[in-house]
Amino acid sequence: MSLDPVQVMKGQDPMPNTCPSASNGDSKASWDDSKDIHDNVGSAKKPKSGPLRRARKVEGGIFFPKPENAVTIAVSSRVLFRTEKEQKVFEQKGIEEYLRYQVEHENEPFAPGPAFAFVKALETVNSRLRELYPDSEELFDIVLVTYNHAHVGVRLINTINYHNLFIERFCMTGGSSPIGYLKAWHTNLYLSADAEKVQEALAEGIAAATMFMPEKQIEVSETQLRVAFDGDALQKKFYAKGHRLDCPIRTYLVTARSAASSGIRALKTLRAWGLETDEALFLAGAPKGPMLEKIRPHIYFDDQMFHVEGAVEMGAIAAHVPYGIAQKYPHKKSTNAGK
Repeated sequence: MSLDPVQVMKGQDPMPNTCPSASNGDSKASWDDSKDIHDNVGSAKKPKSGPLRRARKVEGGIFFPKPENAVTIAVSSRVLFRTEKEQKVFEQKGIEEYLRYQVEHENEPFAPGPAFAFVKALETVNSRLRELYPDSEELFDIVLVTYNHAHVGVRLINTINYHNLFIERFCMTGGSSPIGYLKAWHTNLYLSADAEKVQEALAEGIAAATMFMPEKQIEVSETQLRVAFDGDALQKKFYAKGHRLDCPIRTYLVTARSAASSGIRALKTLRAWGLETDEALFLAGAPKGPMLEKIRPHIYFDDQMFHVEGAVEMGAIAAHVPYGIAQKYPHKKSTNAGK
């Protein structure tokens, strides 16, 4: 099975991807002909009422700068929200009609995409941490990164307000590569629907992964972040307050290796690195999909597309990290293998 990022895996034809510039906001499209944008195009629709937005702590009416020790996660608009309809408008009618469409629908919020639940879970961790440490800064900082033209920003901001997301940092590049901006943000993790941009980020030393959207997503926890992610420093702050058992972060090691041959080495390596891993699953070659269905992670990272495909088919949000020896020797999926 071949996966296209952020595509419904059944019941919908994948959108054409023959030209790398054909994208509604996350590819290298030229925006040179888009300077006379539709300033006079309005929308008669009013934004739907959503929950009230909370404000970042301020001093003298000035927002604090980015928390010094925050884990900065950059997400593209195509993984945070569902934009398939807009993608088709762009591909079929071009940039000008795409921008006109976005302006005409700027008060209509986008639906949540594959990274949405992950971002909401990060905000839950921030909130829980503030309860225990009232003077604490935001320890997860989210940046929205998109190739979109600035005119699409109005709809993106309306959508963020509608869903009550706490995202204040935007980077709308108008067709330019975002990699330089990722470095300027000191990005720790970049999530995108574009495999080529992920490769560019990795080449610059930025952790990155390509996200995929399952046809039917499994339900995930609203009170606990479940992810294979470097969250150990945050976990220890909760543990210090006696919240080990109900910590809002839970990490999982899910490996196809055997416990007998690799288990001790793997666990001692994690311990030596100071990483807190709550659960470790050594599957000895068994498929990971069923385990992930049980774990219900907000995001699952793997360097092999074979395992990513199995996770997505089970309804998990999965992200491919194209790094390491597995890229040279890809796993060939067996037609008889279970997910």
